This record gives sequence, structure tokens and C-alpha cells, in this order.
Amino acid sequence: MMGQTMLWCLLAAALGALAGGLWFRRREKRTLENLDRMLDQALQGQAPQGPLDESLLSAVEARLGEVLRTSAQSARQLAEEKDKLKTLVSDIAHQTRTPVANLLLYAQLLEEQDLTPQGRACVQALEGQGEKLRDLIQALVKTSRLETGILALHPVPAPVGPMLAEAAAQFAPRAAEKGIALTLEPTEAAARFDPKWTGEAVCNLLDNAVKYTPAGGRVTVSVTPYELFCRIDVADTGPGLGEEEQAKVFQRFYRAPAARDREGVGIGLYLVRQIAAGQGGYVKVASAPGKGSVFSLFLPQ
Repeated sequence: MMGQTMLWCLLAAALGALAGGLWFRRREKRTLENLDRMLDQALQGQAPQGPLDESLLSAVEARLGEVLRTSAQSARQLAEEKDKLKTLVSDIAHQTRTPVANLLLYAQLLEEQDLTPQGRACVQALEGQGEKLRDLIQALVKTSRLETGILALHPVPAPVGPMLAEAAAQFAPRAAEKGIALTLEPTEAAARFDPKWTGEAVCNLLDNAVKYTPAGGRVTVSVTPYELFCRIDVADTGPGLGEEEQAKVFQRFYRAPAARDREGVGIGLYLVRQIAAGQGGYVKVASAPGKGSVFSLFLPQ
């Protein structure tokens, strides 16, 4: 009799353990399903919905829900701030275009008048500062649009030769006017890049090269293909850069001491770096004082 009682007790204990195990498994499955649901909502940009079980078993579920809700709220706030910044950048570009154009127009009209030497010098200074302001605003708008993602880069596989030829053609007249030999070495290399913005980057490199190379110097554009990257070199015979300057030259608004008396706003090379990084590439410089510079733009294959 006692043996039967013990047997029933053991059987009841086994059934209780089995029931408890099944209950725990169901609870565990429900928790995992809730976690999966919340992660799906987060991936879709939605805040996790529904009540959360605050029991010890679901503590992780509750904490994850809090984190995902906070992340969703932060993402919404970031999107709102991005929209505000997009509107601000567009407003700045629109509202400053006409005043700057009028400033340059009036400066040109004044220059045609019968002025004293001092007055003519003032008008030329006014025109130069107006052009500098126009270039600065354009560069800032481009940089802001790239940094905020308002303008996205769209890299596609393409040969780099036509893009380089178009960029070199823009600077050939200025180079010839200064007595600089501008050479584009032929290439059949290809890379993955955004033609419009990469052309902008190459033009910025050429602009610097032609600007700082003295009369009788050389500017050479060449391409070296690698397995993972395509390297575009813009080499010049200008004054060159010291080691300390090379570490700063791609910073926003940085201008080398020797370039302070030249035109420019110090944002072109910064824009080159942003364009390169936006395509999975990078830019670097090899230079030495008195030996010219080589700016290398690396584009992914």
C-alpha cells in the first residue's frame, strides 16, 4: 500500500514537472515571438506596440522594448531635424543667389564708369569679394547637402577616361593662359563612381593644381588601376606642402600659410574628401616643400 502511495506521488511529481516544463516552454516561446515582433517593427521604423510583461522571465523583453521605443523616437526626431536642415539649406541657396548676382552686376556696371584710379581699385576689390562670397555660398551648400544626405551619391561602374577628359577640358584655357602644361594621360581604367560628383572632386583638384602652379610649370592627370581601387593622380609642380600642412589640408576652411594671398575659401579639398568617402573611397596627398604635390583620389572598383 505504501509502495503504491509512493508510486502515485512520484507520478504526480513527474506530471507536475512535465506541466511546469511545458508552461515554461510556452512562456519562453511567447517571449521570443514578442521579441521577434518588436524587432520587425523596429526594422520598419515603427515603435514597438503592446503591453510588456514585467516578470523576471520577460525582463530582457521589457528592456529591449524600451530601447527600441527610444531608438524609434530618436530616429523620428533625426528625420525631422534633417527635414528642417534641408529646408534651411534650400532657403539659403535661394535667398542669397539674387543678392550676390546683383552685387556682381552692379560692380561690373561701376567698372564701366569713368572712375578715379582709387575708385576703380575699390570696384575691383568689391567684385573680387563678391565672387569669393558666391563661391563660398555654393561650396557650403554643396557640402551641407552631402553631409546631411540631401544629395545622395549614386556610384555606377564606368570608365574614368571620359569624366577626366571633361574635367581637364574645363581647365585647359586657364592653364594655357598661365603658361602651364596640362596633360591628361590616356587610360582605359574603370571604377565605380558617381560621374557628376566625382567630376566635381577632380575639378577641385585641378583648380588647386592650376592655381598654385607657377608659370612654366606642369599639371599631370594619370590613372593607375588596382585590384580593389582605381587611383586618379593630379600632380603639379607647385610650391608643395610640409608634413604638418598635409595633415590639415583636407579640413574645412583650412588654407596653407603660403596660400593666404591666393583666391579661394579653403573648402574645395574638404569637399573632395566628402565625395570620396561617400563612394567608399578616399583621398590622400604626397608632397614636399619646393617639390610639388600629388593628390590621389581612390575610387572602388
